[in-house]
Amino acid sequence: MSPRTAPNLPDEGLAIGFQPSPPAADTRKLHRLYRALDRDERPFLSFPGHLGQVMAELAPLLGMFVDQRRGPYSPTVFDTGTGEYEKAVLTYFAALAGASPQEAHGFVTASPREALLHGLVMARRGLPEPSVYVSEQAHFDVVRACELLGMNTVRVNALPDDTMDPDDLLLQTRMRRGAGALVVATCGTPLRGAIDNVAELRAAAAVSGPVRVHVDASAGGLMAAHSNQVPPWSLAHGAHSITLSGHRLLGLPAPAGISLVRREQDPSSGALGIRMPDRLVVGSRSGLSALLLWTRLRSLGRAGVAAMIARCQDAAAYAVEQFEAAGASPERFPDSLTITFDRPPNWVADKWRLECFGDLARISTTGPMTHTTVDELATDLSAARLGAVA
Repeated sequence: MSPRTAPNLPDEGLAIGFQPSPPAADTRKLHRLYRALDRDERPFLSFPGHLGQVMAELAPLLGMFVDQRRGPYSPTVFDTGTGEYEKAVLTYFAALAGASPQEAHGFVTASPREALLHGLVMARRGLPEPSVYVSEQAHFDVVRACELLGMNTVRVNALPDDTMDPDDLLLQTRMRRGAGALVVATCGTPLRGAIDNVAELRAAAAVSGPVRVHVDASAGGLMAAHSNQVPPWSLAHGAHSITLSGHRLLGLPAPAGISLVRREQDPSSGALGIRMPDRLVVGSRSGLSALLLWTRLRSLGRAGVAAMIARCQDAAAYAVEQFEAAGASPERFPDSLTITFDRPPNWVADKWRLECFGDLARISTTGPMTHTTVDELATDLSAARLGAVA
């Protein structure tokens, strides 16, 4: 075996042996790892700076085993008592997405990708031979999910602001007239946080026959719902299903996703709170995600979530001003928490743990992104630019 293909073996001291290892020694290892990570003085932008406070609220949940064998609306002999908590979370997110409890149902997942898989499966039901129309600026998880489900994917051009081009969608669907169309809109594109116009896309795809619009709002749903001018992104604007998330913005210690589907798209099911057959991607799932979301949302309230997002949007607008003054050419979709700018030298990217894509760098103003943090990063961007010029 060549060195290039040799496996990367774990540290000998971490190997899992035949006999149990001393628990006290392993606990010390974990504590050393925690201290090493905690001592790292490099800021981790976009990661919740209030995680210590959140963990104080959520720590008791980590001592629970919550195995949910069915969906939140289905009675089961294995009832853990967490179903009502999950339904409360779903009611909250359904309202954000512009639907009443009688119009949409869903479930909480262990990750946004699991929610996305469920949404795509539900959106495909009832269509003749649909292709899936995906923007070139959509998250790579969307294309990956389509591959896993064996769906034919058609890439659609994006406009300069990163939104899907309705004219190109019309052209692509016209070439496949009568086959039906599953359009995946994006609320919060990876680079610029752009939000596709659901109403426009649904109208553009109508030439293909029956249309279903699924919205991947994992990155931007919470922000869009709390913007001063709410963009046309949700169930209220013509979407049939939607994928949401909130673990990064809300500061959860583990991922969580939300899948919502219109009742009209799944007529055999009931509304929220009414028994429905299970159509879940997985047969057994943890109830921890729903409890984490419920605890955090209850501690903030709707007013607290709105205020938190307003602070993040203010930081984003301030960052655009400061980065522009630093000569970094920032770009931001209206009300987005994502800012892209010219990629700085490696010493700046490493110091601030910046996410970089080709010639661009990206930050999201969640977590610890205060005006002071923005000023410090802008100072480094300005110094790097002056150094390059010199």
